[in-house]
Amino acid sequence: MSIVSTRAATRTSPRVPQIRRYQNWLSEKHGLSFNNYHDLWRWSTTEVEAFWQSIWDYLDLQSPTPHTAVLERNVMPGARWFPGAQTNYARQVLRHVEPAHAAGLPAIISDNEKGQARELSWPELRRQVAALALHLRAQGVEPGDRVAAYLPNIPETMVAFLATASLGAVWSVCAPDMGTNAVLDRFKQIEPKVLIACDGVTWAGRDIDRLEVVQQLREALPTVKHTLVYRNLKSTADISGASDFEEVAARDDAGTAAFEPLWVPFDHPVWVVYSSGTTGLPKPIVHGHGGMIMVMMMQGSLHNDIGCSYAPETFGERYHWYSSTGWVMWNAQMSGLMSGTTCVLFDGSPGGSKDAPDWTVLWRFAARHQVSFLGAGAAFYANCMKAGVDLGACGDLSRVRALGTTGSPLAPDVQQWGTAQFSRIAAIPEQEDIWWCNISGGTDFAGAFIGGNRELPQSPGVMQCRLLGAAVEAWNDAGEPVSGQVGELVCTQPLPSMPLYLVNDPDGARYKGSYFEMYPPGHGRKPGGGDLDASAGSVWRHGDWLRVGDEQGQGDWCVIYGRSDATINRHGLRMGTSEIYSAVEGIAEVLDSMVVDLEYLGRDSYMPLFVVLRAGVALDEALKGRLNAAIRQSLSPRFVPDDIFQVPEIPRTLSGKKQELPIKKLLLGQPLEKVVNKEAMANPQSLDWYVAFARTRQA
Repeated sequence: MSIVSTRAATRTSPRVPQIRRYQNWLSEKHGLSFNNYHDLWRWSTTEVEAFWQSIWDYLDLQSPTPHTAVLERNVMPGARWFPGAQTNYARQVLRHVEPAHAAGLPAIISDNEKGQARELSWPELRRQVAALALHLRAQGVEPGDRVAAYLPNIPETMVAFLATASLGAVWSVCAPDMGTNAVLDRFKQIEPKVLIACDGVTWAGRDIDRLEVVQQLREALPTVKHTLVYRNLKSTADISGASDFEEVAARDDAGTAAFEPLWVPFDHPVWVVYSSGTTGLPKPIVHGHGGMIMVMMMQGSLHNDIGCSYAPETFGERYHWYSSTGWVMWNAQMSGLMSGTTCVLFDGSPGGSKDAPDWTVLWRFAARHQVSFLGAGAAFYANCMKAGVDLGACGDLSRVRALGTTGSPLAPDVQQWGTAQFSRIAAIPEQEDIWWCNISGGTDFAGAFIGGNRELPQSPGVMQCRLLGAAVEAWNDAGEPVSGQVGELVCTQPLPSMPLYLVNDPDGARYKGSYFEMYPPGHGRKPGGGDLDASAGSVWRHGDWLRVGDEQGQGDWCVIYGRSDATINRHGLRMGTSEIYSAVEGIAEVLDSMVVDLEYLGRDSYMPLFVVLRAGVALDEALKGRLNAAIRQSLSPRFVPDDIFQVPEIPRTLSGKKQELPIKKLLLGQPLEKVVNKEAMANPQSLDWYVAFARTRQA
């Protein structure tokens, strides 16, 4: 790697939105034309096979063997896509090496809090991937084996993933801000053969040693046969039996030159990601190579309007989405490589340190590296507005043409603030009314249901459309699609990126219970609307509140109003409440606990923790500190509650389940009689405290 060049690439032809290019292609190749986006979307969700075949062709996906069908059978769960086809995520990335390098463009640019800027060329990316893949193969890694990583958002993590994928092995990563227990709750389930870890990270001005955690992981994961350590903090400590990442990646010989990724079936597992439910361990979700290639490339290109960096019309494109490796947006950021796009990474705090907060960090980073697409969680932009950030003082932002947001609903005033900021500093036409690509999706299917369209009008606080191929509707309590009303977000047709399965779920019961049990099988499953036979399975219920259209039900705009279930969505990272209870209730003084996340459109995220304490114990500052420390150490600082309250009881159902969702709805302002059935409760008298608390919140 070398220090980043300051040469700014230039575009040689006018920019045509990627979604327009696709529509022009449809017209030229297939004689298909549409009056408006809604008609295009409707075609993509009713003519399911024709649409996804067009995406295969438009993206020029390659396979040494033909597929025998696009969708073998339209059933949820269990849809099987492109049977007979072979692919590989790493192969799709590395097909860009020669043309991108010939154009003088890097694959990855990275920077961190210490200003350690680096650049990784496309040939160097290929060589390092080959070197690490050959090392893993020499350690006995075979297709289907799991490789677990405990690494930050640095180029080496992308190299490690691509090396793993190239062998047909299965990747899984946790961010180093996660504590030992949270990581083990995930990695123990997948039984990894190899662990790739770092010695530490830098966050908010502090170097944080992680070698003790790494050793604890090694001791608690008996299936790990080999460990690789990347010395991110340049530690000189001896790590018994571990190989040095940089030494392994330095290999450069005939073997690395000849290496090629393995062809694998379309539905071969590529990675395991984790989405937490409200009970039990985090769900280890398995996605396939082909589904990730198709959906991430399609959505990144057509809907996020991110182009290939060496294509004349998008020459010099530089894509950044701020993320940790513990968030699926890391996967989304990395997917830019599949389209030949330069990815720009930042490792560290976007808001400075606790003692010296600075919300210009990411903007100055974007200016320094001439980022063209800047994405981040909605909370980042809200913090910038609250801190009074002046983009005019953040350097040369003249290349930024689009802003991306996700993780939580973006409030209208925040979007208006950002638009006004760019209007004042506009150096290119795109900045006079900056395009906001507001998206909403999930780790569950590693994609977005709702997002942007460069050709549609935008309005603060809303998302422009339902994405192509995503048959998304808002359903009322009767299971009927509604417009202009808030309802449950459902997807009535399968997507190639939906999970293959969950780990340790042999009969699929947990997978089905997580997404497919709210509505009767067959109901709403007919493409374009209507019912099918029960054998078609059920619609996907996502767990978000959604409104389609404006308040009169007109238009394609969509608004997400937050989670409709009890999952914690903290600044874009989801965590099951059970993981928080495990940390909190491990403290001797705590008898019971409940946490709710009051995220909702237009409101700041607020997460209170309610605790029942042993007789004679009072909730003082010392105990609050211990509770916060337990969550911080076991899970992550991101899940430390905003407030902690001592309560007489935790509301429970007759079967003993905590009443998280009814209490959440109550605290968001809904009347008690509409959110809970007292006759189904074991302790209905417990509600009195929460009703009184809700009044204080609304006063």
